[in-house]
Amino acid sequence: MADDRHQQRQQKLKEKVDARIAAATETRGILMVFTGNGKGKTTAAFGTAARAVGHQKRVGVIQFIKGEWPNGERNLLEPHGVEFQVMATGFTWDTQNRETDTAACLEVWQHGKRMLQDASLDLVVMDELTYMVSFDYLPLEEVMAALRARPPQQSVIITGRGCHRDLLALADTVTEMRPVKHAFDAGIQAQQGIDW
Repeated sequence: MADDRHQQRQQKLKEKVDARIAAATETRGILMVFTGNGKGKTTAAFGTAARAVGHQKRVGVIQFIKGEWPNGERNLLEPHGVEFQVMATGFTWDTQNRETDTAACLEVWQHGKRMLQDASLDLVVMDELTYMVSFDYLPLEEVMAALRARPPQQSVIITGRGCHRDLLALADTVTEMRPVKHAFDAGIQAQQGIDW
């Protein structure tokens, strides 16, 4: 009896899933935003990048803010043909120089625009882009135009806290990371290979 009920529930679930799969008929690249105050935005983006590389897809990465410190994701992905362009100034709260941060942002953004025009790239990761828009280092309208004009099969991931509402509206998929508990708040240092 219980097995029959379980089988009936699973059959109904299967029918719903099959119907949703059948209804999804459009094929194109998607714009994903990983935002929120929780840990894991960049990690999720690089998990997707690793998946793409594992399927022989071409990936490009723009990293705003992160600087030139050791980068495990870059160490893993660059030897597999993933191009990394990194804003050389590092964390903007360390430099505290709007002029140099803006110049560094605009310099790496040129690579971002190039990648967003490159039809051979299946996925472009724009790590920490949200800060560049909210700090007004990068014009929102220019970012929106580049995203809209990208090749139709190219997917893009944008990460960072406080994503602008216009980017959220343009996105196909938005995931918000919510903090529940974090080791750093308990005084545990960030760890290489785990946190960075």
